[in-house]
Amino acid sequence: MNKTELVAAMAESADITKAAAEKALQGFMDAVTDALQSGNSVTMVGFGTFSTSKRAARTGRNPQTGKDIKIPAKTVAKFKAGKKLADAVN
Repeated sequence: MNKTELVAAMAESADITKAAAEKALQGFMDAVTDALQSGNSVTMVGFGTFSTSKRAARTGRNPQTGKDIKIPAKTVAKFKAGKKLADAVN
């Protein structure tokens, strides 16, 4: 499912226009992004938790040449599914 299909599904489920659903989805994505950028996590009970994790710098290997390369440290976004979502998928 891509963003357009998600917006259409949200609009149909909530009985709202696609424009309103797209605005709501964009607002959700902006709020989650802002929270993660400020170091907070976003928890929706039963659905899951969006959080960040720091990855330390490490040494990798270029598979073509076999030479060692330095991979810099970075912060990555994570999602952990909640119990209801995990149970629904299984």
